Amino acid sequence: MDSQLPGSWHAQLSGELAATYFAQLATFVDEERRTGTVYPAERDVFRAFRETPFEAVRVVLLGQDPYHGPGQAHGLCFSVPAGVALPPSVRNMFKELASELGSAPATSGDLGAWAKRGVLMLNTVLTVRDGEAGSHQKQGWERFTDAAILALSRRTKPVVFALWGKPAAQKRKLVDEQRHRVVTAAHPSPLSAHRGFLGTQPFAAISQALVELGEPPIDFRL
Repeated sequence: MDSQLPGSWHAQLSGELAATYFAQLATFVDEERRTGTVYPAERDVFRAFRETPFEAVRVVLLGQDPYHGPGQAHGLCFSVPAGVALPPSVRNMFKELASELGSAPATSGDLGAWAKRGVLMLNTVLTVRDGEAGSHQKQGWERFTDAAILALSRRTKPVVFALWGKPAAQKRKLVDEQRHRVVTAAHPSPLSAHRGFLGTQPFAAISQALVELGEPPIDFRL
């Protein structure tokens, strides 16, 4: 599984890949695939790292688990392949973004364009069993993705960490805020979007933080 991690990230996370816990994690995921259905497909487990190399990261957007329904997860947090019905959180993200941009909401849930513009779209757990949210939590993925966040936190070139919702906000302790910026918001899910996401310009906050760091803003148009 580690052979799929692209070179720039492999160099940063080689210690994790060589650790006992990661070997155990790989064995667990392999067994899960052997006995059932796991999302995303094996080729997409490290897609977020492949689409946004270490040195290209400008923004980190954190999710939790991959989607656990057929055809949804493809390795980028929040994102679904083109043609797949928009999940509720993505509908709210597009509603807010359209309000900020003064445009019609996007219709495709594929957020790969953001990844190519420097947004690391990272779930904190990278695999999940079909139909069972949270089924691959506490197997080692959290340690691995924490290590990725810490690697970015040690980087000299600044990064904006967009932490939406309480689970993401807990990762704030990993970020060197003398060097980088953290912007928080409520999670865009229907349960919380009206309590600090919709109407609060979370996308503009990310771009403003980049500008304050001397970096160009992100083009969030899709």
